[in-house]
Amino acid sequence: MKWLALFSFLLMIIVNGIANTIGINGKKTGEISGQIDVLFTPAGYVFSIWALIYILLAIWIILQFFSSTQNQDSNIWPLFIATCFYNIAWLLSWHYEYFFVSIIVMVGLLISLILLYLSYPIGDYHFSGRLPFSIYLGWISVALMANISFVLKYYNWSGFGMTEQFWANILLLLATLLAMYIRFYYKDILFPLVVIWSFIGISIQNGKDAGSLFYMPLVYSVILVIWIFIGKNNKQKLI
Repeated sequence: MKWLALFSFLLMIIVNGIANTIGINGKKTGEISGQIDVLFTPAGYVFSIWALIYILLAIWIILQFFSSTQNQDSNIWPLFIATCFYNIAWLLSWHYEYFFVSIIVMVGLLISLILLYLSYPIGDYHFSGRLPFSIYLGWISVALMANISFVLKYYNWSGFGMTEQFWANILLLLATLLAMYIRFYYKDILFPLVVIWSFIGISIQNGKDAGSLFYMPLVYSVILVIWIFIGKNNKQKLI
């Protein structure tokens, strides 16, 4: 199973590399996102977190190979393989503009990551444990919201008469509450840090003229920083 996991990981890296360099269906991943100005989408530099995620996943899978305790009786390997293929499926649906399908696929990726995340005990933040999935889950949680925002705007959904700015603020609040929940119940610092990283990017992308979409992401970021330090006595081991 571990060799299939390695193959799945390498295939995911290759497909992502093609999507962001040569392009799939004539376009690179970022070019499709740039077709529509979505208020909840962060600045381009924020997406560099993918490099960190893939590096951490590479470290995780290498450590699994050399670990003396194998997870043969768990669902960790099948779940990890599922995340790789969901990742690839999302890229293909995105590049071939099956945008509704891309949401469904990303929900599948999110669920797989949640199950992986919950496979490890609270407080396990080793590189061979929950750490990479904490960051991955935090990013996909925000990315799913951005993906939904893109798709709804692409299909000109009116939002029950509410403005896009209103719905973007709702998503900011939901992401903040989710990050606070994860921090409190799972003693997780990394998840809210990823949300803060995304929020700052949303603020920068929208600029000062965007009003609440400029300052509210910063306000929520400050709240999350304070919330992180409220639980500072619950130390996580990162190695």
